[in-house]
Amino acid sequence: MPSFDIVSEVDLQEVKNAVDQANREATTRFDFKNTDSTIEIGDLELTLASSTEDRIRALYQVLEEKLVKREVSLKSLEPGKIEEAAKGTARQKIKLKAGLSQDVAKQINRFIKEQNVKGISSQTQGEQIRVTGKKRDELQDIISACKGNDFGVPLQFNNFRE
Repeated sequence: MPSFDIVSEVDLQEVKNAVDQANREATTRFDFKNTDSTIEIGDLELTLASSTEDRIRALYQVLEEKLVKREVSLKSLEPGKIEEAAKGTARQKIKLKAGLSQDVAKQINRFIKEQNVKGISSQTQGEQIRVTGKKRDELQDIISACKGNDFGVPLQFNNFRE
């Protein structure tokens, strides 16, 4: 019976490359001169640091540009508030969303059921959803319907099997 998985993953290597490019651009751009603007990468978290809130916003914009060029979805970013740091500087933490939460998984399952396609079933398996059906064409219709709807997280469709 044909099936596929719906997952939400972030390519951490591409994120790391984008952060490196953004840091390199921040050190060479004139408007970032003497602002000590940096982006540090942690475990599923990025920390932006700079001298002012305006420079944080500009640094975030540079980061977004680099992520888009590397085909990392901006839906996977969850920016926090810009906060005051030591010596009059500012910083912002950005969480990377990976995996499907229970709420999003329920929302996707409900959406698939609302498509009213006979023979299609979906079930949550940890941080992914397995969709099975009798016909390959029906599964491809479900994929295109899910791509057309915004669930607030980046979705990937993999493990398509006959």
